[in-house]
Amino acid sequence: MELSQLRTLIHVAELGSLSKAADRLHTAQPALSRQIRLLEEELGVRLFDRHGRGMIMTDQGQDVLRHALRVMGELEEIRATVSDEDAPLRGHVSIGMPPTASDILAEPLVSAFQTTHPEATLRIVSAYSGYLTDWLHRNEVDAAILYDPKSARTLRINPLLEETLFLIGPRESGFTPDTPVDFEELENQRLLLPSSGHGLRAILERCAAERDIVLNVKVEADSYSTLKALVRSGHGVTVLPLAPIHRDLAEGRLCAAPLINPVPMRRLVLSYPTDRPTPRLARFAGQIIATNVARMVDQGIWAGRIPDPPPEPRGRRWP
Repeated sequence: MELSQLRTLIHVAELGSLSKAADRLHTAQPALSRQIRLLEEELGVRLFDRHGRGMIMTDQGQDVLRHALRVMGELEEIRATVSDEDAPLRGHVSIGMPPTASDILAEPLVSAFQTTHPEATLRIVSAYSGYLTDWLHRNEVDAAILYDPKSARTLRINPLLEETLFLIGPRESGFTPDTPVDFEELENQRLLLPSSGHGLRAILERCAAERDIVLNVKVEADSYSTLKALVRSGHGVTVLPLAPIHRDLAEGRLCAAPLINPVPMRRLVLSYPTDRPTPRLARFAGQIIATNVARMVDQGIWAGRIPDPPPEPRGRRWP
C-alpha cells in the first residue's frame, strides 16, 4: 500500500470522479484508476461503485477513507513538528458543532482557515451533542463543540460559555430584554420546544420541576430553524439562546425576554479525545472558536458568561 494510493482515494472520494481527481492532481486518469484498482485488490474489497456519472464510495470504502484521512493527517503532523509554527498547514480536519453553534461559528472558522491555512481542508459536521460525542470516540471528528456532555472521562474539555436561554416570541408578543419573565409563566404559554430527550428540553424540564409546574408544550420540533419559523408565524413561543437568532431580533422578526426564577442555562464546551494526539489544525480551529465566542459575548450577541479555565490535569496529556 502506497501513500499515493491513499491520496488518490481521498480525492476521488471527495470529487466523485476519476477525471476530476486527475485534473486536480495533474495526473493521467488511467494512472489513478490503476491505483484505486490495486488498492482494492490488496484490501480485497470494492471501495467504489462505478456508474455513468461518477464513482460512489461503498460502506467499506467509507471505513477505509476514515483511516486514510487519519494517516495523511499524521503525516502532516510529522511535517508540522519540524516546520515553522506559523507556517500554513495542509491536511484534513473535521470539527463537529450543534446546529445552533454552527450557524454563527462556521463562517468565521472558514474565513480563518482561508486566511491562515488555505491549503487545508475543513469539514464542519452539524449534529446534536449525542451524535458528536459518539463520532469523537469513533475518530470521525477531531474536535467538537458539545452542550453539557454527560461523561468527560474520555474527553478533554475546554469550557467555552455558560449560555443563558431566553423566552422567544413573535414581534407582537411584546417581549423585551429589560423585562424578565418568571419561569412559572411558561405554564400559561403555548410552547414550541424540542422533543423529550433533547438537551435543551431536559434543562427546561428540570427548571419546571424546580418550580413544580408542567410545561404547556403544544408542538415538538428538534430543528431550531423550524422552531424559529413557527414562532415567527405566531404558533407559540419557544426558549432558545440569543446568538443564532440575533439577526431576527435586530430586524424585529422575533422578540426575546430573559427568564428568571430560575434562569435556564447550559454549558458549552470544546471537546477533544484523550486517546490520541490533537492535530494542529484541530487546535487552530479550537482557538478560532474560543476567540469568536468571547468576541460575541463582549458584543452582546451571545448572552452568557465565559467560565474560568479548568485546572491542568495531572499525568500524561496529549499536546
